[in-house]
Amino acid sequence: MTSDSSRRVLLAAPRGYCAGVDRAVITVEKALEQYGAPVYVRKQIVHNKYVVQTLEKKGAVFVDETEEVPENAIVIFSAHGVAPVVHEEAAGRSLASIDATCPLVTKVHKEARRFADSDYDILLIGHEGHEEVIGTMGEAPERMHLVDGPEDAANVRVRDESKVVWLSQTTLSVDETMETVDALKERFPQLLSPPSDDICYATQNRQVAVKQIAAEADLVIVVGSRNSSNSIRLVEVALQAGAGASYLVDFADECDDAWLEGVTTVGVTSGASVPEILVDGVLEWLAARGFGDVQVVTSAQESIQFSLPKELRRDLRAELADRESAKR
Repeated sequence: MTSDSSRRVLLAAPRGYCAGVDRAVITVEKALEQYGAPVYVRKQIVHNKYVVQTLEKKGAVFVDETEEVPENAIVIFSAHGVAPVVHEEAAGRSLASIDATCPLVTKVHKEARRFADSDYDILLIGHEGHEEVIGTMGEAPERMHLVDGPEDAANVRVRDESKVVWLSQTTLSVDETMETVDALKERFPQLLSPPSDDICYATQNRQVAVKQIAAEADLVIVVGSRNSSNSIRLVEVALQAGAGASYLVDFADECDDAWLEGVTTVGVTSGASVPEILVDGVLEWLAARGFGDVQVVTSAQESIQFSLPKELRRDLRAELADRESAKR
């Protein structure tokens, strides 16, 4: 089908992989190359169905709990982070662990420990049951209170209202988080804010980008998995920013022709754990239906990169040194 000049696609930039996801996925790929299959991964390395399926084909084995990993095997912890007890469990099973926790999540863990050591009550803004929340809560369970949205602020009880701080899950909606913070400040006027914003740069950038395209879009398609918090937030942000409709899809074949009825402008973006090949599939699906005019809308430039986990870097360096020694 030829492209209709009245139909267009606004493609958000930035979109897709953030530095933490890129690091986590490369960690699994490099571990498979370095140690051979199988390499065990506790939980999904990132919340994306395609990524997990692709790594499984290469030899990664995903498990829910550490006890499912054979003793003396290699286990990788996902980008969402784990509680200290999980590290202890891995050591107890003589596992060689590689920690692929996103450095921005690690930052929140360190903040939690620091404030707990200073005897603060910590109000963690996040979604109950999310892996990142479980890991962060585990850093100081006796000091941590989960606050799941503004309406939950009324339920919080603390020991000393003059020693209260808030932290947050990194993948939340910026706007919703600040609503929750405002509700908490009404209850606790001396509430302390973290030294730096916990919501990650990539989450914020993708939300700003989707707001920009949603204001002009009849429809916004967000590529991402349903267990991806940041992808779900993009759908919500798109609707709040004025999109006529917004849908979350893992793959292009989940798109529905009915969505395009009466539509002239489609916005497209993707969550922070989504490879670009999946976005390309959606663009091809749209092009086949007359939406071949793709306009990139850039709201920020991203250049952040994170180094691989120290355990993997150590072994890669050792192998390189052995190769150099063998040449001599």
